Order: sequence, then structure tokens, then C-alpha cells
Amino acid sequence: MASHETSVEVERPVRTVYDQWTQFESFPQFMGGVEKVVQLDATHTHWTTKVAGVTREFDATISEQTPDQRVAWHSDSGPTHSGAVTFHRIGEGRTKVMLQLDLDPEGFVEKAGEALGVVERQVKSDLERFKEFIERTPTETGAWRGEVAQDPTS
Repeated sequence: MASHETSVEVERPVRTVYDQWTQFESFPQFMGGVEKVVQLDATHTHWTTKVAGVTREFDATISEQTPDQRVAWHSDSGPTHSGAVTFHRIGEGRTKVMLQLDLDPEGFVEKAGEALGVVERQVKSDLERFKEFIERTPTETGAWRGEVAQDPTS
């Protein structure tokens, strides 16, 4: 399993940045290869991605969520992956977003992409596009302030 970690500093308050991150259906606006995300309920999402001509659909569960601090997830189907994003106040109206992703590439294309550093670059550029998205948006597009306790199976 490959691990990727990256971070970005955003010129917005923690609450605004966190609230926007909880709007999973907006992810196609800044995540390369993500075609659609459907929020099924408070803890379940369905994703459609297309990377290097390969379309995949999978379900994911939000296993931990603490407002203004952390969102963690794991896949339930499709490519095996999990991760967490954390939010850190670093100044007035300034937030550091840290993303950690663990991914088990499937098939030749995904394994080659991992070996060539494609995944690492994609993760970094997605976070940079999130920064641009939230900084050019006057306010978050929505929010979910509920908490999810850590899933004992993760």
C-alpha cells in the first residue's frame, strides 16, 4: 500500500475551510479525475472517477469526523484506500489543510501511475485546486457540522 501526505495553507478561517470540505458533491470542481460524488447519507458516499481513461465507481464510509478538526474515510468497494484530512488554524483567517492518503493501486495502469509519481502529483494538485476554489468563493457552499465517532472496524 502506498502512502501520500501533502498540505496547503489557505487564506480562509478553519470553519469555512472545514465546512467546504464536508461538501463532498463539490469535489469534482477541484479534484482531477473525480466525475461525480453522491452523498448517500451522513457517512456514506458513492464516487465515479475517470483516470487515464479508466472509469471506476466505489463507495466510501466516513469513519471519523470532528468539526473544524478532522475527516477520515475508507473505501468499502473498488480500489482499496483510506485517508484523513486535518484542519489547523495557523493565524487569523488562515488554515493549514493536511491530507494523508493510503492507496493500494489495482491493475497495470494504476500501478504504473503510482511508480511514476502520478498519484503523488495528483494529490498535491487536487489540494492546490481546493485552495484556489475556497479562496475565490465568497463563502462555503454548505456545511455539515455533525460528528462521526471513529469506526471500530477501521
